[in-house]
Amino acid sequence: MPPRTAASLASLDELLALLNGQPARDEVSQLIAETEALRRAVAAFHMEAIRFRMYSVDRDLKALGEETAIRQQYEKVRQALEEAGFHTRSHSAP
Repeated sequence: MPPRTAASLASLDELLALLNGQPARDEVSQLIAETEALRRAVAAFHMEAIRFRMYSVDRDLKALGEETAIRQQYEKVRQALEEAGFHTRSHSAP
Protein backbone atom coordinates (compact mmCIF):
# COMPACT_ATOMS: atom_id res chain seq x y z
CA MET A 1 0.00 0.00 0.00
CA PRO A 2 1.43 3.40 -0.92
CA PRO A 3 2.26 5.47 2.18
CA ARG A 4 -0.03 8.30 1.12
CA THR A 5 -3.09 6.08 1.31
CA ALA A 6 -2.22 4.38 4.60
CA ALA A 7 -3.63 7.13 6.84
CA SER A 8 -6.77 7.43 4.72
CA LEU A 9 -7.43 3.70 4.84
CA ALA A 10 -6.78 3.63 8.60
CA SER A 11 -9.31 6.45 9.08
CA LEU A 12 -11.83 4.59 6.96
CA ASP A 13 -11.28 1.43 9.02
CA GLU A 14 -12.01 3.44 12.18
CA LEU A 15 -15.18 4.82 10.60
CA LEU A 16 -16.28 1.32 9.59
CA ALA A 17 -15.68 0.07 13.14
CA LEU A 18 -17.95 2.82 14.48
CA LEU A 19 -20.62 2.02 11.91
CA ASN A 20 -20.48 -1.70 12.58
CA GLY A 21 -21.07 -0.94 16.26
CA GLN A 22 -24.40 0.75 15.48
CA PRO A 23 -27.73 -1.04 15.94
CA ALA A 24 -28.84 -2.76 12.74
CA ARG A 25 -31.04 -0.50 10.61
CA ASP A 26 -31.48 -0.03 6.90
CA GLU A 27 -29.79 3.38 7.07
CA VAL A 28 -26.75 1.91 8.79
CA SER A 29 -26.51 -0.97 6.31
CA GLN A 30 -26.59 1.47 3.39
CA LEU A 31 -23.97 3.67 5.04
CA ILE A 32 -21.68 0.70 5.66
CA ALA A 33 -22.00 -0.39 2.03
CA GLU A 34 -21.14 3.12 0.78
CA THR A 35 -18.21 3.41 3.18
CA GLU A 36 -16.84 0.04 2.06
CA ALA A 37 -17.13 1.23 -1.56
CA LEU A 38 -15.26 4.41 -0.60
CA ARG A 39 -12.50 2.30 0.96
CA ARG A 40 -12.17 0.29 -2.26
CA ALA A 41 -11.98 3.53 -4.28
CA VAL A 42 -9.20 4.87 -2.05
CA ALA A 43 -7.27 1.60 -2.26
CA ALA A 44 -7.59 1.74 -6.06
CA PHE A 45 -6.54 5.44 -6.26
CA HIS A 46 -9.74 6.17 -8.20
CA MET A 47 -10.18 9.94 -7.87
CA GLU A 48 -13.62 10.23 -9.45
CA ALA A 49 -14.97 7.36 -7.37
CA ILE A 50 -13.55 8.92 -4.21
CA ARG A 51 -15.42 12.18 -4.81
CA PHE A 52 -18.63 10.33 -5.65
CA ARG A 53 -18.39 8.01 -2.64
CA MET A 54 -17.54 10.85 -0.25
CA TYR A 55 -20.70 12.61 -1.42
CA SER A 56 -22.73 9.41 -0.98
CA VAL A 57 -21.37 8.70 2.51
CA ASP A 58 -22.03 12.32 3.54
CA ARG A 59 -25.60 12.09 2.23
CA ASP A 60 -26.19 8.81 4.09
CA LEU A 61 -24.73 10.28 7.28
CA LYS A 62 -27.30 13.07 7.10
CA ALA A 63 -30.06 10.46 6.72
CA LEU A 64 -28.70 8.60 9.74
CA GLY A 65 -29.23 11.63 11.94
CA GLU A 66 -27.00 13.36 14.47
CA GLU A 67 -24.26 10.89 15.33
CA THR A 68 -21.45 13.17 16.54
CA ALA A 69 -18.70 10.55 16.85
CA ILE A 70 -19.44 9.16 13.41
CA ARG A 71 -19.55 12.63 11.84
CA GLN A 72 -16.24 13.55 13.48
CA GLN A 73 -14.61 10.38 12.17
CA TYR A 74 -15.97 11.09 8.69
CA GLU A 75 -14.33 14.53 8.83
CA LYS A 76 -11.06 12.85 9.86
CA VAL A 77 -11.39 10.64 6.77
CA ARG A 78 -11.91 13.74 4.61
CA GLN A 79 -8.88 15.44 6.16
CA ALA A 80 -6.66 12.36 5.68
CA LEU A 81 -7.74 12.07 2.05
CA GLU A 82 -7.13 15.75 1.34
CA GLU A 83 -3.72 15.63 3.04
CA ALA A 84 -2.87 12.67 0.79
CA GLY A 85 -3.76 14.76 -2.26
CA PHE A 86 -7.17 13.30 -3.02
CA HIS A 87 -10.01 15.63 -3.96
CA THR A 88 -13.06 14.90 -1.85
CA ARG A 89 -15.41 17.51 -3.28
CA SER A 90 -16.42 18.40 -6.79
CA HIS A 91 -16.06 22.11 -5.90
CA SER A 92 -14.17 24.23 -3.39
CA ALA A 93 -15.41 24.13 0.15
CA PRO A 94 -17.03 27.35 1.41
